[in-house]
Amino acid sequence: MTDKNRVFQFDVDRLNAGRRFDLFLSSVLPDCSRSRAAVLIQDGHTTVGGRLKKPGYRLQSGDRIDGRLPDIVATAYTPEPIPLDILFEDSHLLVINKRPGMVVHPAPGHGSGTLVNALLYHCKDLSGIGGELRPGIVHRLDKETSGSMVVAKSEPVLNFLASQFKKRTVEKTYLALVRGHVKEDAGEILLPIGRHQVHRKKMSVSSRRPRTAETRWKVRERYPNATLLEVALKTGRTHQIRVHCAAIDHPILGDMVYGGRKQKTGPGVKDSAGNTLAMPERQMLHAWRLSFVHPVTGETMAFESPVPEDMAEVMGRLKIGS
Repeated sequence: MTDKNRVFQFDVDRLNAGRRFDLFLSSVLPDCSRSRAAVLIQDGHTTVGGRLKKPGYRLQSGDRIDGRLPDIVATAYTPEPIPLDILFEDSHLLVINKRPGMVVHPAPGHGSGTLVNALLYHCKDLSGIGGELRPGIVHRLDKETSGSMVVAKSEPVLNFLASQFKKRTVEKTYLALVRGHVKEDAGEILLPIGRHQVHRKKMSVSSRRPRTAETRWKVRERYPNATLLEVALKTGRTHQIRVHCAAIDHPILGDMVYGGRKQKTGPGVKDSAGNTLAMPERQMLHAWRLSFVHPVTGETMAFESPVPEDMAEVMGRLKIGS
């Protein structure tokens, strides 16, 4: 393959006869995942014997594969000078402490002001990810959830980190301030989660097509009408902590989606001045700690994001109220 024009050509030998087209291509192209190879094939950038084939085509001995890697293009999203709280950065990845209220990825209604917009402005050393110059979002946090996130700067790093998440070797620990007095000191929740049968934007433990979900927790501090939990995720389902906490009748304070009607009345404690504590404006959930293996150095890295001011203030007032 020549770097100048990004053209490649391979001849299939007997050892590779019978292999899927996409698997073979990902094995011979540098830093190319199977999904990326499938896109190259589906978009017509590579052929077998001059003909377009599907990613699942079984190669035959003597097949000649020709192709050209498309030029890396700038993403459609606009870089914006939005401040970032960076916990770590090198030429391969960065770890940030996401502030509450920030949307991770542009979407309808959130075309700007997102984490991706901020990263595009900050990162000057991005390489192509899926054919675009863009940051690699490995995992997400809800808009109102704060805390630690890792972001890849290249496709190989993105794939390596994604593999760690898939194998559940990444350690993710959250702090969750929940309603009510949790009696036990520790426990686990093993309730499968899937799409809500009626409200499609919500998740539920009573779904028709659930997936296994495991949440482990232990009590860090108790208040009269609330409990601070340290939560470890063993799976990464959408809204998992919020759904599981609500399912055991201890919804996260401020969670208007899964918290039910009681969330409108506040925790029911008073501060030192005798004022009833107002309901938090967001769910009190924080991605506290994150640990993973660096894709290049092989070093195990661990990061901790400090509790955000609004959550610390609620905890302080709860403590005064007790």
